[in-house]
Amino acid sequence: MMRLVRCLSMIGMVVWLAGCSSAPIHFYTLVPPDHAAPVSAATAAYRIAVLPVTIPAQVDQPQMVVREGASSVALLEGERWIAPLGDEIHMALSDALVRDLGAQDIYGLAGGGNKPVYRIKVNVDRFESVPGSHTLLAASWSVRRHDGKGQAMQCTSRIRETVGPGYAALAGGHQRALQTLAGYIATAVRGMAEGGAGACR
Repeated sequence: MMRLVRCLSMIGMVVWLAGCSSAPIHFYTLVPPDHAAPVSAATAAYRIAVLPVTIPAQVDQPQMVVREGASSVALLEGERWIAPLGDEIHMALSDALVRDLGAQDIYGLAGGGNKPVYRIKVNVDRFESVPGSHTLLAASWSVRRHDGKGQAMQCTSRIRETVGPGYAALAGGHQRALQTLAGYIATAVRGMAEGGAGACR
């Protein structure tokens, strides 16, 4: 009887330890490291306001959502974004635009001083991740002056990045796509600031 009790106790201990030793969780960000590109001094004759980004409900999860085949997706418990995905996209775009334009992002701050402010709105329509294949970013976006002067721009962009194996490669593909999108938006802002109509890409 004592031997049976000891055996049962050991089995219980093994099960308890197995439950405690869960797989590690990996976290990813869409904001590139500071050394990726130098920050330009805020010398632009205008400021920007990058509004909060909307994203599809299907990917609005802490976990990375990946496509598996034509009609199925997987929610990866062990692969997660370091912050809510909409916030990550917003931070990545704001960071890239500030670096590229040399203009301060004053979203959430009071007023824009005596400089015109260009409001930038981005709606992400698709944020697709296919391991070992590609990432796809489809977004509709607009740029307009806060004071209503000049014409507003409304554009759509679709950016596909080829990626290698691994989930870090997916995060890297989305990083590159967001940098490309920020470049399109920066070009539009410059064109509008110079009195032109800009062009969608």
